[in-house]
Amino acid sequence: VQLQASGGGWVQPGESLRLSCAASGSIPSPFYMGWYRQAPGKARQLVAAMSTGGNTWTVGSLKGRFTISRDNAKNTVYLQMNSLEPEDTAVYYCSGGTSFASRDYWGQGTLVTVSS
Repeated sequence: VQLQASGGGWVQPGESLRLSCAASGSIPSPFYMGWYRQAPGKARQLVAAMSTGGNTWTVGSLKGRFTISRDNAKNTVYLQMNSLEPEDTAVYYCSGGTSFASRDYWGQGTLVTVSS
């Protein structure tokens, strides 16, 4: 399974970004997908995860600003990030696997920089 993430970039505080991650290859079923992030000098942490059936989980501190969604037909998961703050600056990684918030597979990471 290959995961290809995209959508990162530089934005100013208060702006929005949407990350995408497309899975390809021999994708198992079910295939859970999620997003992690790693800020400079910090450990990688789970941001949000989603099952094939639509169950979602988002870390409490980001609820209301970050929303995970997926298009099963395209094997793609999205992370809509609104009202971005400098503290959201990190490399965002998509993940996938056979259990919720699985880390069996990783995308290459996409950098999100929030700065004025």
